[in-house]
Amino acid sequence: MKKIILIFTSVFLFSLVLGFFTYQFIKPAQKKPIFEIRSIDTVKYSRDVAGQMLDNDEFDTQIQIQVSGIASTGASHIAISTPYDERFVPFLQRWVKQARAYGLKVWFRGNFSGWERWFEYEKIDRETHKKLMEEFILKNPDLFEDGDIFTSCPECENGGEGDPRQTGDVSGFRKFLIDEYNISSESFGKINKKVYTGFYSMNYDVATLIMDRETTTKLGNVVVIDHYVKSPQKLASDVEIIARQSGGKVVLGEFGAPIPDIHGQMTEKEQAQWIETSLSLLSKSPNLLGINYWVSVGGSTQLWSPKGEKREAVEVITKYFNSYKNTKQ
Repeated sequence: MKKIILIFTSVFLFSLVLGFFTYQFIKPAQKKPIFEIRSIDTVKYSRDVAGQMLDNDEFDTQIQIQVSGIASTGASHIAISTPYDERFVPFLQRWVKQARAYGLKVWFRGNFSGWERWFEYEKIDRETHKKLMEEFILKNPDLFEDGDIFTSCPECENGGEGDPRQTGDVSGFRKFLIDEYNISSESFGKINKKVYTGFYSMNYDVATLIMDRETTTKLGNVVVIDHYVKSPQKLASDVEIIARQSGGKVVLGEFGAPIPDIHGQMTEKEQAQWIETSLSLLSKSPNLLGINYWVSVGGSTQLWSPKGEKREAVEVITKYFNSYKNTKQ
């Protein structure tokens, strides 16, 4: 009997040792999404009509339709572009509430209205923007969750002191972004939220001018480009070019088709094929951190009608948002 117990004990211990060895040195492959950040933009409805819909409770139905559609694709984030001014915070809260109900993280891609003079707000400068941004984060801790992304100034070149390609103020533009990155990071630390900051989307040509290696490092090693080009091949190629120049990971802050002036008109099938080719090429890039498709509803690139009727392209995006790559720890 003792001999049998000894044999079973030896087998058991051997299995434990073998299992430990296998886990430590031959670890199983881990599934990771092809795109770490998988987002769809709502700007046409979360920003453009914000002034009209502030007091319209019935608009919550439209918010729910869009958020539920985006969540169904396997998106990790929903891009919400509501202005950060105090007047619009209740409207922003309505979008964020629906996002949380559907398990989505939020990519905040709004701005203060005075930066680009949205809704007839008076123009603001860089110092005012930094002050307002810090106050906004500290006053609204309940808006944010760990894993959210906060962009304080998307396409900054479109407002404030102007486009550095025209003004020549490259150093001032870089300093402003770095200051905003540091202030926002510190502010989220104060409210104990692990929110990704920066992600300052730029026109591709602005990014090639601004995002050198030193600046990219100081902005969290992420370069975000809002980029519309005719061919999927150029889209993928430009991602690699900006990655090599900057030394950082790249996020497509906006891309989509068709833009009539660039792509001409497309049928629903042609749109789906363009997106399929683009995502197939982009999925092969080790330098691409994520994508934000522009736009959910509204405009020529939309994925759904305002009633929630989906176009063929939704199935393409859903396929890639739910695709994984095998990696070892």
